[in-house]
Amino acid sequence: MGLALASALAFGGSGVAAKPLIDAGLAPLEVTWLRVTGAALVMLPLAWRHRRLPARRPALLLGFGLLAVAGVQACFFAALSRIPVGVALLVEYLAPALVLGWVRFVQRRPVSRAAAIGVVLAVGGLACVVEVWSGLSFDAIGLLLALGAACCQVGYFVLSDHGSDGQDAADPLGVIAYGLLIGAATLTVVGRPWQMEWSVLTGRADLAGARVPAVLLLGWIVLVATVVAYLTGVLSVRRLSPQVAGVVACLEAVIATVLAWVLLDEHLGTAQVVGGVVVLTGALIAQTSAPKAAAAEPVAASGPIPADGDRERATEGPPVS
Repeated sequence: MGLALASALAFGGSGVAAKPLIDAGLAPLEVTWLRVTGAALVMLPLAWRHRRLPARRPALLLGFGLLAVAGVQACFFAALSRIPVGVALLVEYLAPALVLGWVRFVQRRPVSRAAAIGVVLAVGGLACVVEVWSGLSFDAIGLLLALGAACCQVGYFVLSDHGSDGQDAADPLGVIAYGLLIGAATLTVVGRPWQMEWSVLTGRADLAGARVPAVLLLGWIVLVATVVAYLTGVLSVRRLSPQVAGVVACLEAVIATVLAWVLLDEHLGTAQVVGGVVVLTGALIAQTSAPKAAAAEPVAASGPIPADGDRERATEGPPVS
């Protein structure tokens, strides 16, 4: 739960740092490209360390990069061009309910009552946080794009959990590193960074009346809102379950709203406060759901010590606590 809350806090803080950059002259998709590409460069040493991973789990890495990194961002920003922010957020965060449907009907695994109640409360509270009624409008394409973002977010939770399954478990650090690299390459085609106003990054941006270096805000987005957010998020899914971690992720919108209230002087109404409490209640109820079954205790090895190459392959699994 601590990892899941840390991930929600890190992801939720991205908007507060991104908005001043957008106001300074960068397009939302350009900020997204900077975010993902910068994080991919930071994780590049880990990609080299796990260089055998693409040959072992190519489908997992491709799916994580296209869905969990590039797909969520591209679909969400495309939806924002057609429908209000509140509606887009609400549709995107239907992902926890879709995760429950995936677990129940595709994986044919039981879903606890606590997780189901938590999803209902979280989605209802989120509707209050984003004040969906204040900007409700119908645009079929925009809603489909927002739903696409929700489906990509389902892929994030499912693939994060799937990577820890079986004897050929993938190290989460390697999955995230290659996912960011694939996402950055995809967003480069969509975002066309060569047309970006790079001079914005050498100046300052306004944050609650203070003139903050733009590169400092970008550093926060890359290191905290992306690298730390993905690391803690993937690790939390592997230790909880996709459905529980998905409900806790709804706190991202609450955290983003509260930070915007504190740092950007954006008004926080009574309905939003009540909605935040409801989302938190839903997350707390969902975390009482039964955790993932613990893996069997490993049997002490009695064979010879592996060679260097075999030792590297043996250490590419997830850390054992």
